[in-house]
Parts: sequence; C-alpha cells; structure tokens
Amino acid sequence: MQAAPLRATSRPRPSVTGALRAVEAVLLRGGQRTARRNAWTSVLEDRARAKDRREAQHVLEAATPRHPQAT
Repeated sequence: MQAAPLRATSRPRPSVTGALRAVEAVLLRGGQRTARRNAWTSVLEDRARAKDRREAQHVLEAATPRHPQAT
C-alpha cells in the first residue's frame, strides 16, 4: 500500500501584525480595542504636529537676522 502524494498548498503566511490583531481580539473586548486604536492614532497625530512645529521653528530661525540692529 502506498501513501497518498502530498499536495502543496499556497496559503499566505500569517504576518506579525495579523497575529497581534488576533491576540488583541481574543484578549480585549470591542470597546477596549477601539480605545487602544484611538489612543495610538492620537499618539501618531501628536508626533506629526510636533514635527511640523519643529520644522516651522527652523524656518522662523532661518528667516530671523542673527544680529539684531541697534535703533
């Protein structure tokens, strides 16, 4: 008796992100998951605003004369 030949299946490999989301879904209820995502979105927006502020500060410093003139 011969063993049946093995078939190769092309299943996509799970990603780390997908695995973390699956664990999150098991451990956290819907409201907690939403709150965590909202908090992370806020962190990313705060970082973007801070970057914009730094860039604006550099532009203002570059446009300001280095030695104030006496009046």
